[in-house]
Amino acid sequence: MVGYNMRSQYPKDFFVRYEENLKQQLLVQGTKAGWLSGQLMEAEELDLKWKEIAPEYMVDAVPEIVHYPMVSIAWAGYIGLAMGHLWDKDWSRYEARTDLYEMFSSPRGFDAMDEYIVEEILGLSLDSPAYKTLEGALQSLSETALTMIRHEHIGPQTTDAFHIYSHTVRVMYKLGVAMELRRLGYNYVKTKI
Repeated sequence: MVGYNMRSQYPKDFFVRYEENLKQQLLVQGTKAGWLSGQLMEAEELDLKWKEIAPEYMVDAVPEIVHYPMVSIAWAGYIGLAMGHLWDKDWSRYEARTDLYEMFSSPRGFDAMDEYIVEEILGLSLDSPAYKTLEGALQSLSETALTMIRHEHIGPQTTDAFHIYSHTVRVMYKLGVAMELRRLGYNYVKTKI
């Protein structure tokens, strides 16, 4: 690509550390606010699905960064909410599908994907307290994530900017999954083996 430096100025472990730091910061924030339970509830199959969904998501989200940076970050959290919900509802019906991102984004377009997920996937009304809580949570977490990106002082439209953004939206996706699983009543329970 003309005008872009395709080489990273940072070692690969920089982005790994950034992602871990971001995840811990947002986990603490979400736990204090009552949106999370101190741990990220995860499902390996949902992490694998993000790898399938992420390229399509990035095509729609990256152009939004300049004018709507929080939207481009938060919508990954909404996808996480949807994926957590589908995993609980009937994962065998959805696990083999390769069009999940299209299922979320096509009906109303990228800009209204949040409302589609909330109404049609989660089954919540846009004026319900549950929606207001989710909306406030993802807005607050996205604001913090955007602040942390900016704190790194990485130049825009660079390879490093893309890397830090991709790590950020992966964390937001995982937080969305964890928030929905918690909302559905899942908890980690310590067991003796």
